[in-house]
Amino acid sequence: MASRKPDKKKNKSSRKQKSPLVENGGRGHYGSEQPPDGKPFVVVDTNVFLIDPSAYLKFPDSHLIIPLIVIEELDSFKRELTAIGKAAREIIRTLDDLRSKGPLTEGVSLDNGADLRVFILEDPDYEIPPGLDHIAKDNYILACALLISERTAQSVRLVTKDADLRIKADVLGLEAIDYSQDQLDRNHHLYSGQRVFAVEDSLVDDFFSGTPVMADRTAQPRPAEDNGNGNGKANGGENGRAPRKLLPPGKEEQPEEETLQVFKEKDGIHLEAPAENPFQINQYITLKSGEKSGLGRIRDDYKLHSLIERAALNISPRNREQRFAMDALLDPEVELVTLAGMAGTGKTLLAIACGLEQILEEKRYRRLLVARPVIPMGRDIGFLPGELGEKLRPWMQPIYDNLEFILGADDDPGNQEGDKRAPAQGTIQYLMQSGLLAVEPLTYIRGRSIPEQYVIVDEAQNLSPHEAKTIITRAGEGTKIVFTGDFFQIDHPYLNLYSNGITFTAQRMRNESIFAHVTLTKGERSRLAELASHRMEG
Repeated sequence: MASRKPDKKKNKSSRKQKSPLVENGGRGHYGSEQPPDGKPFVVVDTNVFLIDPSAYLKFPDSHLIIPLIVIEELDSFKRELTAIGKAAREIIRTLDDLRSKGPLTEGVSLDNGADLRVFILEDPDYEIPPGLDHIAKDNYILACALLISERTAQSVRLVTKDADLRIKADVLGLEAIDYSQDQLDRNHHLYSGQRVFAVEDSLVDDFFSGTPVMADRTAQPRPAEDNGNGNGKANGGENGRAPRKLLPPGKEEQPEEETLQVFKEKDGIHLEAPAENPFQINQYITLKSGEKSGLGRIRDDYKLHSLIERAALNISPRNREQRFAMDALLDPEVELVTLAGMAGTGKTLLAIACGLEQILEEKRYRRLLVARPVIPMGRDIGFLPGELGEKLRPWMQPIYDNLEFILGADDDPGNQEGDKRAPAQGTIQYLMQSGLLAVEPLTYIRGRSIPEQYVIVDEAQNLSPHEAKTIITRAGEGTKIVFTGDFFQIDHPYLNLYSNGITFTAQRMRNESIFAHVTLTKGERSRLAELASHRMEG
């Protein structure tokens, strides 16, 4: 199906003497004349390195194959002033350094037990399967993987972020996987940062009266045969009950009410969570009994601490999830916060309000730094009129809108809407000139050390895991970082619900005492916005 019939007279003897996979070093063939070692072949697409330049280290004990066309594609990206351009330059430098170990076409050993080779498709008897464009670079990569799979008994896997390429590989009988979902530890049920428990009235009363409530116990796991799914998880759900998946905007559900075991002892009340879903540090808990409910957060002492009603400047939370978010944002001991939710849930507004509160009123941080990824900036900024600030204004306008709302609103009922904008803009100018406020594109954060600042990264769903790590490691002493974003408004071509920066950060950092995550589902922007998000989705 994938190859032209060879000339038997020309090739029969040569194929008996030596497998085409071992001829000519790496020129169209795989490598040495050693017998099969059982290691899988992993053919990596260009976009994998553009999303994670360290991806070559994520396939231990394998034969890592980089088609030559991948090097050419990386060269076409290296001049871009974006995260993709930076990743291209980084992996190119890495491959250049690896040349010191030997010819890349013959393979070089990596510290993780893998060997890396650059593969050149030069077999005169091989052609791209009919029906595919012979000029398309993706099809060249596909042909390399197909050729190797035909010439070896060992497993061959194509790793790519391109869904279309994975489909074509599957049609041609080749195993193909998405890099992020295969190589990173992803849960199918996203961490929401909160849970709701149905309890008796007396427990809510005891909680409000100050009786210590400890969320410190975990039930013994049930045998797989008890729940019928073979994996020991009750119905496969994140709460030990029916699965609860995070749904697109307009289809959000309230957290499912769970049941739990309650033990009253001399030192207080102990809560026992299911073994498949234990309590997490800085997880928000709602104890609900009819119309009564108690809200709390599990601290690192595994005690459930009640929430205090709080406000930032003139902004107060409008629902339970916003109370959770504000509690995390105003707690100096929580140094990293991720807020996720659809448009209009108040993520960015709350983050900015809490940042200004702690800078202007509490004097806890030196400056509020708000940054957004500007994907087209590297290409388009030179065509926008004006100085740098004017060029950036269109991209940063959502931040300024929130600042004007926070700083322009007051309690004077006679103040009309048209009177609020001018004083707010004056205050913003004063804060920026005083060094208390900075609004920058995300590009300017790279390479810096940022101490004693309150940093908000908006639209963080467009960050790759590598970029998220890069930003967090910029934090100096006394700095707090807040990521805000919407899982379902991802503009990056190689990211999805499970591989974006917010999801990655929440999954990797949960249960750490300095981290908290809250997913907001209730829109508060306006009645119209909330109605549109529910009725006009997809």
